[in-house]
Amino acid sequence: MRPPTLLLYDTLRARQQQGRKALAVLLDPDNLNETSLLTLLRLAQAHPVDYFFVGGSLVLSSHQAALIALIKVHSTVPVLLFPSHSLHLDGPADGVLLLSLISGRNPDFLIGQHVVAAPRLRASGLQLLSTGYMLVDSGRATTASYMSGTVPLPHDKPGIAACTALAGEQLGLQLMYLDGGSGAQNPVSAAMIAAVRETVSTPLIVGGGLNTQAKVRAALAAGADVVVVGNHIEAEPEFLAEAVGVVASFNAVAAAAEA
Repeated sequence: MRPPTLLLYDTLRARQQQGRKALAVLLDPDNLNETSLLTLLRLAQAHPVDYFFVGGSLVLSSHQAALIALIKVHSTVPVLLFPSHSLHLDGPADGVLLLSLISGRNPDFLIGQHVVAAPRLRASGLQLLSTGYMLVDSGRATTASYMSGTVPLPHDKPGIAACTALAGEQLGLQLMYLDGGSGAQNPVSAAMIAAVRETVSTPLIVGGGLNTQAKVRAALAAGADVVVVGNHIEAEPEFLAEAVGVVASFNAVAAAAEA
């Protein structure tokens, strides 16, 4: 078993307590090849990000491990697996977002896949970040809701999201993740983010539909600790610089408050 190179959860928690925000770039192996990944890694060197999440709701390609290895050669940014299935746990990553789909009622994604994966995870040496994953209605059907066979949380019901997150925290989950899903038409509302932030103390990750500076800023202002961007950067790579700039502006305020 390889020793962890850094304590990912402790870092996330320390960031949160200091009021510092983070940006994660979600990389879908089905949408990347070596050339496109190297281009993105060069962009990330110019505009530093905090985390790479690797995975997706389907992952048809067989080169996820090779892509992760390429990231590790060219970048020191922590790589976290974002699996939707126990088969998606390959590659020399630093850790794994161990997702329990607490917004749904499909036992396979609440605990079933975790049972199958447990021996492999123990042997892997990956740092495990137990995560309460909540899909939120984004205005259109997403691959995540279709593949999981679950109904997303209603977009306009922040109280349901807050109680769901609270239940997850009481069960011992370390992180909460509000997600509109890949290609979301609408991002998770500021009201829902704020409701969850006021209810739980865990670090809060928010993704899906964050395709403008204003949307990234709104998610952070409402209480997100980590914002996730993915599809939009594949289509418009220059958006990475914009998203990094928004996160940096929040961190500058936090740093000034500490001074």
